[in-house]
Amino acid sequence: MPTAYVLINYEIGAEQDILNKLKNVPGVVEVSEVNGVYDIVVKIASDNLDSLKETITQHIRTIDSIRSTMTLIVIK
Repeated sequence: MPTAYVLINYEIGAEQDILNKLKNVPGVVEVSEVNGVYDIVVKIASDNLDSLKETITQHIRTIDSIRSTMTLIVIK
């Protein structure tokens, strides 16, 4: 089962709205607000890589107030 972590930066003040939206995205396993270079870490699992890509590009990166993302695909 393909798994990825998406590191997210968002616009200040939008955190609660983004956290709520992320928790309702299909395939999202875990959402954590963190301190550091990134603001949120999202764990995603999917049946295949195409579905994983769709979740990231069509459901996460399109959320208003997300400034940037970095995706880490788990290999083991």
